[in-house]
Amino acid sequence: MATSDSPLIKKLWEDWLTNQDTTDTANELIKHYMYLVSYHVDRVAVHLPNNVRKDDLKSFGLMGLYDALSKYEADRNLKFDTYASFRVRGAIIDGLRKEDWLPRSLREKTKKIEQVSQTLEQELQRKPTSAEIAVKLGMTTTEVEKHINDALFAHVLSIEEKPKDGASDNTEGIGYSIPDDASIMPDAHMLKNEKNQALISGIKTLNKNEQLVISLFYHDELTLTEIGEVLNLTTSRISQIHKKAIFNLRNILKKF
Repeated sequence: MATSDSPLIKKLWEDWLTNQDTTDTANELIKHYMYLVSYHVDRVAVHLPNNVRKDDLKSFGLMGLYDALSKYEADRNLKFDTYASFRVRGAIIDGLRKEDWLPRSLREKTKKIEQVSQTLEQELQRKPTSAEIAVKLGMTTTEVEKHINDALFAHVLSIEEKPKDGASDNTEGIGYSIPDDASIMPDAHMLKNEKNQALISGIKTLNKNEQLVISLFYHDELTLTEIGEVLNLTTSRISQIHKKAIFNLRNILKKF
């Protein structure tokens, strides 16, 4: 638990760690840490299509929060906020994966976009823009960027998927943890550096607003609404800028 918790929260923690059968105590702690669920729901929701409801994400997150509360060990010298964040986000990701949140129609459109993108790249001898892909498919630029963004997050879900039953008994991290049994090999370290440099270069090619949105969202961890307030733009406009920036960066990092 955090050292800055109020006396009331510290008392709730003492009661909970002594007797976990107390439903009222659990409810009060859940209510206190609900901001963690809201935070991760907002962070994940920005990547998802409109058919995914925030209420569903909230339900997944609440299960993760309760799971964290049930399994938290105070003597491990790990702040509950940190431990619960892993559990909450992991539960949301797991819930999305099980629910197959990306509709078949979107998967098919995303596949077409990938195919057209590859064809145009060969014809133009460069990475096509989202506008060029949109013209080829009879779609709007915004639609193309949104589908690419959806596909990117689907790829993240795949990367974060848990091992099959029996493959690992680790249960921490983003849904699980990977033991650090060996140092990074030289070739992997070199590839990582090249990828980072490509990302840095790619970010520099973005316009001012796109760079600001990427920085505020991923570095300063502001929500899109908060970024809108900073830049004096609507949340929907910030979302559009974010999707366009991700589309461009994804093309730059494609070879990696």
